[in-house]
Amino acid sequence: MDRRAFFRQALRKSGEQVVKHVDAKVSRQASRWIRPPFALDELEFLLACTRCGDCVTACPHQVVFSLSARLGARVAATPALDLANKGCHLCEDWPCVSACEPGALVWPVRAEEAEDEDEEDTPKPLPQLARLSIDTATCLPYSGPECGACAHSCPVPGALSWQQTRPVIDATVCIGCAQCREACIVEPKAITLQSRNHQAA
Repeated sequence: MDRRAFFRQALRKSGEQVVKHVDAKVSRQASRWIRPPFALDELEFLLACTRCGDCVTACPHQVVFSLSARLGARVAATPALDLANKGCHLCEDWPCVSACEPGALVWPVRAEEAEDEDEEDTPKPLPQLARLSIDTATCLPYSGPECGACAHSCPVPGALSWQQTRPVIDATVCIGCAQCREACIVEPKAITLQSRNHQAA
């Protein structure tokens, strides 16, 4: 019996309220970091992740790193994304996900599941990584000077657009890869970053 099966069996005995309490607690804590692409919900992720580090090693752009033991034993050595400093490149073959044998990172569409060429040509779903927004107080075009450093950085059509000379992020389209943040030339960065678990905090 794996850890997830054991945990579910224990929860059936202790009731739904315990599940909700534990889930809310780990979700609040998870607002402090951003998990790799296609990570399970935080509670399921913690139960599945073996802290093997394979996803960290597999990332060709060194965006995935292991959380410090200072954050607590529950999350020590589990993977997160360093989106504060680097953008996720949305690699075509998702090497971090492919490297995850325990299934803490689960690619929702796999090539072997395609039944015909039409399905193979269907765009694969993108992960929801983080929430990004533009800090108009520090973004140069909002104070007058032209910039455009982030203009060609976004890999997701429609996520970053321009109203005259000012960049605008469409939160309904943006997946939070943070490539625009990496391209930003001001300090502190004019593109703010937030975990998708933030509202649970």
